[in-house]
Amino acid sequence: MTLSGSFFKIGPARLFVHFAVLVIVIIWLIPTLGIFVSALRDKDQLVSSGWWTAFVGSSRTVAARLGQPDQQKQDGTVYVIAGNVLEGQQGRSIRAFGTRVQQPAAYKAGETADLGDGLSLTVNDDGSYRYTKTAAFGPDDGGRRVYISVATPPEFTLQNYKNVLTSEGIGQSFINSLTVTIPATIIPILIAAFAAYALSWMEFPGRALLIALVVGLIVVPLQMSLIPLLRLYNGIGSLLDAPSKTYPGIWFAHTAFGMPLAIYLLRAYIAGLPKEIIESARVDGASDFEIFTRIVLPLSFPALASFAIFQFLWVWNDLLVAMVFLGTDRDHLVLTGALNALLGSRGGNWEILTASAFVTIVVPLLVFFGLQRYLVRGLLAGSVKGG
Repeated sequence: MTLSGSFFKIGPARLFVHFAVLVIVIIWLIPTLGIFVSALRDKDQLVSSGWWTAFVGSSRTVAARLGQPDQQKQDGTVYVIAGNVLEGQQGRSIRAFGTRVQQPAAYKAGETADLGDGLSLTVNDDGSYRYTKTAAFGPDDGGRRVYISVATPPEFTLQNYKNVLTSEGIGQSFINSLTVTIPATIIPILIAAFAAYALSWMEFPGRALLIALVVGLIVVPLQMSLIPLLRLYNGIGSLLDAPSKTYPGIWFAHTAFGMPLAIYLLRAYIAGLPKEIIESARVDGASDFEIFTRIVLPLSFPALASFAIFQFLWVWNDLLVAMVFLGTDRDHLVLTGALNALLGSRGGNWEILTASAFVTIVVPLLVFFGLQRYLVRGLLAGSVKGG
């Protein structure tokens, strides 16, 4: 087969893969971009138009009142009340206006509307208006309500984030989530790395049984083991006269739930390391601890980073374990719990919800993009060799 024939044979497959990846990226990127832009918008604009109009301005309908009869002036054969419905609102313009709530944009800006009974109204795009009548205005003609379609330029603000991080309690929940997530990521990695080395390069009775047990624990549903683990934890706390809702408790819980997958992933990588390196170190008189700390750990950094991504994202986005082991009081409420509470209490305040959501996802994004180059290497490195 010629090179050109081979190219055309695999070309469509590669094209399909690239297209599928592009679709996935777009599906993920559009909502994230929408949350980011919405969190920076003025709350009035956010309610009146979609986030995709943020850079071209927005239009919303508001009610305004015309002047009173004591402001009228006679101009030839007509009486005129003039003013500006946008007084004090800089940078805005009027696209249309109307006198009925059912038709708030019945007339374009600058057009003269015939209201009957000798009344006419003209509202210009700068907000100035001219309300005329062929006879003098009476008491019933004053303060007439009109509806105007106001075009506003794009407005962006950091006030939404300020409100979220201060008055809404998200700032304290953000610190609580970091307090839970960082130790709950580091502890299982440290323990699992030692266990993975032992299961890969140390000979002892029952090693195969332990490996099978680890694989079996991966498929155990978290919900099945949550209550027994909580009862065991509370029992130990009662014996030691220790409070039940503490950070060490949730650290150990996340460690227990993440340990099987950590050991499985790290063992697959460590077992694939060159056997000659380990044997040469033993010939030189290095102990297992020295081999582990000086050789295995530096070479296993891609695998450690790949599991750190999984564990960090899982713990950061967790709500069930945090509510069970920490409760829902304000001093211990994690970020996902605070955002869940906002959905109930501030469900109509989109500026608060979008700012809170972006605060929630920004840290996992930084962790993922900071360590993603190690992810595939760490997951696939042990798929060629086995120990």
